Amino acid sequence: MTMTVKTAQSTRKLILRGLMIGTMALAVTACGKKERPRADLAASQVTTIGVNAYLWRATLDALSFMPLLQTDSNGGVIVTDWYANPKNPGERVKVTVSIVDQDLRADALRVAASRQVSQNGQWIDAPVQAATVQKLEDIILSKARDLRRAAITG
Repeated sequence: MTMTVKTAQSTRKLILRGLMIGTMALAVTACGKKERPRADLAASQVTTIGVNAYLWRATLDALSFMPLLQTDSNGGVIVTDWYANPKNPGERVKVTVSIVDQDLRADALRVAASRQVSQNGQWIDAPVQAATVQKLEDIILSKARDLRRAAITG
């Protein structure tokens, strides 16, 4: 046999082997369709709003006790109006939450808070403890994870 005949035979064998492997892969995939898990409900694209739906709903839930001034689900911004705790009427807070990604991730959430105290009948800006903002972020993220878990388990 010449070298070209051997090369042609080797090429045919490789092609047949590839076809057999491809056919087996398709058969296995077709059999596995019944056992495939449902789509990941936390995926970025499973939403009709511009940001992660779990973070959005968790933020609205966490801030539900405060009056809302502005909500933009496409831009991912929630701004509350000033809120004064009835137990401490001489102090009020305002919160702005920005959701900057479609994925459920900690860095997709930005929380900013402003605080004012009443002095001589006027509201004066006061510092907000970093732990307060961190705690609010943790609450929102925990609620978002819980919502995702509940949606996946059905």
